[in-house]
Amino acid sequence: MVFIIRGSTVKTRLLLPIALLGLGAMQAASAACSSADVKALEAWDRAWGAASESGDMAALDKIYADDFMDLSMDAAGRDRAQTLAGIAANAAANRGKPATEKTMPDHYAFQCSANGAVITHRNTITGTDVDGKPFTEYRRSVHVLEKRKGAWQVVSNAGHKLADAGQLYYMELDWNDADMNNDVSWYERNLANDFSGVSSRSGALSGKAEEIADMRSPKRKLTSAVLSDFDVRVSGNTAVVTGVNHVIGTDDKSKAFDQRFRFTDTFVRRDGRWQVWATQATLIPDQK
Repeated sequence: MVFIIRGSTVKTRLLLPIALLGLGAMQAASAACSSADVKALEAWDRAWGAASESGDMAALDKIYADDFMDLSMDAAGRDRAQTLAGIAANAAANRGKPATEKTMPDHYAFQCSANGAVITHRNTITGTDVDGKPFTEYRRSVHVLEKRKGAWQVVSNAGHKLADAGQLYYMELDWNDADMNNDVSWYERNLANDFSGVSSRSGALSGKAEEIADMRSPKRKLTSAVLSDFDVRVSGNTAVVTGVNHVIGTDDKSKAFDQRFRFTDTFVRRDGRWQVWATQATLIPDQK
């Protein structure tokens, strides 16, 4: 979500309640993983994905624990042997053929213990279907690892296709990243052509063109943001996301600010995907 304050944008970082996606506990516990753990676990997961796509059975033999069990919704109950056989068959069938799908993992979260770890992330899968039409699918993966003989092995795997609520949650995260990185292309792709934003300070109304122009010359810098009271409601092709954000940063005069906003973001589904239709935020007065 974006808070339009005199033409500037403020990025937020979301922490979703467990009740919605079951992710909040992992994010909250991520401090238990050292920075070295996080870097190593993400690299391990990406190497696993690359080995699966290429059919590198020697690498996969080391990755899967002997007692591995797949609990994914579309593969529930598969053991190690069945999983490896399926990967090998798929790799053999696709060998020499142009890739029709691409999987991009992102939004990693980690939980660590002395000899265990949980990795969760989103997968964005793009490609063409049997009729040659392009598609995009979003999934969420959860991997349970144990360290055995000094090396990580996956003992269980779960995952599912993201419903609308999950897609919107991750879209908010993508929006936040775009704000932080001044990613104009994200705004061009994801703001509806009839987008409207209401300034939390002046009440001024802006459209898509104004938002994109503002992203090209940002006036504020955010150093911290935490979301609470996140809620999403979907009705047909319209969705409303609400929450409270505590944001800390500096304004266009390098003056520090520490503020909380209650926001409402409205999304509309067009051309088979969610687009940002409107955003509005209200400053919550300091209660101190």
